[in-house]
Amino acid sequence: MRRTGPAALVLSVAIGFAVGFVVDQLLTATGRPTFIPGATLPILLVVLGVIVVLLALPIRRATRGPNGAPVNPFRAVRIAMLAKASSIVGAVFAGFGGGLTAFLLTRPVTPSVGSWGAVIATIVSGALLVAAGLIAEHLCTIRKDDDDEQPGDPGPGIDAHSH
Repeated sequence: MRRTGPAALVLSVAIGFAVGFVVDQLLTATGRPTFIPGATLPILLVVLGVIVVLLALPIRRATRGPNGAPVNPFRAVRIAMLAKASSIVGAVFAGFGGGLTAFLLTRPVTPSVGSWGAVIATIVSGALLVAAGLIAEHLCTIRKDDDDEQPGDPGPGIDAHSH
């Protein structure tokens, strides 16, 4: 499995930004109030980040610990995929909050402090979820074993051309 790259995160932020801006634009065009995220959204994103890291910690302890306990590779991959998805979802929500912010800044009327607080909390909690996802993904990295060599590979420390 490949790690989450910066391109995927930047694309996710851009998509979230566009959606956030367009949602507020459409709501305002139809005469409705702008979208303000609920107070539970930032809390949920932070809790998700904590859970993802907590799920990855036992894998890190097993692979890097003194006893070198065996790790179920399927469990490690599932948690790594959850971590990857979490970082992408966090990037989308951070971008969404950025789009809402951009829309609010283009309006002639200054929004209330409560509106700013909810939008900024969404951006920050989305960024925290990205960080938690990337950390958990790193924690799920399993070292390669010596017996993971490819067929025809002469092994570590042996030059293939010396035979």
